[in-house]
Amino acid sequence: MASNNEAVAEVQMVAFKLEKEEFAVDIHQVREVLKMTRVTPLPQSAHYIEGLINLRGEVIPVVDLRKRFELPEGERSEQTRIIIVEIQDSNVGLIVDSVTEVLRFSSSAIQPPPARIAGTRTDLIKGVGKVEERLLIILNLERILTTEEIISLEEVTLSK
Repeated sequence: MASNNEAVAEVQMVAFKLEKEEFAVDIHQVREVLKMTRVTPLPQSAHYIEGLINLRGEVIPVVDLRKRFELPEGERSEQTRIIIVEIQDSNVGLIVDSVTEVLRFSSSAIQPPPARIAGTRTDLIKGVGKVEERLLIILNLERILTTEEIISLEEVTLSK
């Protein structure tokens, strides 16, 4: 019979920075990480939708996570990246300040998000991961865009 210790699940996350905070997303939802590239603006879209990119023939909508989280606009640099993630069977690009590393930690190191933090969209947070002295905010990618936004972006990308 297996002991409880053997049943500890490990998760792999891609860690990235926005402002001075570290965030992470499940590596299984990450398709690839790109250097910042030219994004074609998309008129009449949500303020945080940066626009569209063409990735090897696939048109992908791009979200500026700083704007999505209502953080001050930052300088784009050599470190700025677009993380291509899969959200509800659609590929979406997320603009982040920098990608720091791939982390592996036990699921027991992930705590549920605080119930309520003033001025924070806790519905976008899946949990908080502890790695040594660091705290990483684990994003719930399914909530980054509403279902309506995903459908409208799919319609735009299909019509291109």
